Amino acid sequence: MRLFERLIALSYGIGRDTVLNGGTIEPLSTHPPDPQRLGAILLHLKAQAAAPGVHGIDYGAVAESDAYGDYRPYVSGLRAFDPGQLAGREQRLAFWINLYNGLVLDAVVQWKVQRGVGERPGFFWRAAYNIGGLRYSSNDIENGILRANAPHPAVPGAPFADSDARRRFSLDHLDPRVHFALTCASRSCPPVAVYAAQRIDEQLDQATRSFIRGGAVEIDPVRGRMRLSRLFQWYAGDFGARRLAIGDKWPLLRFVAGYLDPIDARLVLARRQWAVAFTRYDWSLNGVWDVKAHASGRG
Repeated sequence: MRLFERLIALSYGIGRDTVLNGGTIEPLSTHPPDPQRLGAILLHLKAQAAAPGVHGIDYGAVAESDAYGDYRPYVSGLRAFDPGQLAGREQRLAFWINLYNGLVLDAVVQWKVQRGVGERPGFFWRAAYNIGGLRYSSNDIENGILRANAPHPAVPGAPFADSDARRRFSLDHLDPRVHFALTCASRSCPPVAVYAAQRIDEQLDQATRSFIRGGAVEIDPVRGRMRLSRLFQWYAGDFGARRLAIGDKWPLLRFVAGYLDPIDARLVLARRQWAVAFTRYDWSLNGVWDVKAHASGRG
């Protein structure tokens, strides 16, 4: 573990056994879990978590659902799972994206987060699973695995040292579209979706297009201004810009244009100079616990 990561663990009281899939729930089987079954469980969970008239996730319904009852033993079985059995880029992407989203949802339910992840300081370092005997936090999965061992925007250095046993599972190439597939339990995050290896590129394109067209990009052609989701600033280097989008914003706009509708894309690309700002990130919870209370205005 890097020095900075050790300091974070110390400040939040995180130990090697600080995981959400400890020994209290027995796995469904004595055999390691099938990685493809994770997607099926999450699809069922997503269906049971939907609530009419509620924006986001019904966490109360999740906690009481049959699907969540299947999910918990499944992730307990990950203690005996070897990520090295994931074959190829597509299967690795689908598994780790789904697991990240499942882990964050699981953490909200287990810790009974009511208003936002800020209720649990160090949420993304504390939320973790034991996978094959090694601890993976949501930050480890996002930055160490899915971002090809790229530094966290606020933490210097790669998450996994060369000697770290988890390093061999990092993806070889950073695909910036993963940012629009990861759900961080907050309103400004992309919505929950479930990913399949055989359709991963199609689904990542769709997730990116939906996020960008769904309010993450605002264009004011009269004033020559654009507002982008704060994600584009935090992870500017993933989109070809300088760290934290200091200086030239054009690489961000060029990426965005590839997922706008054709008319907006031409508008953006035709004008080389835009005044670019980044919107405030809404960290409030992406759902509710009590649908009835919410509907009556008490949630």
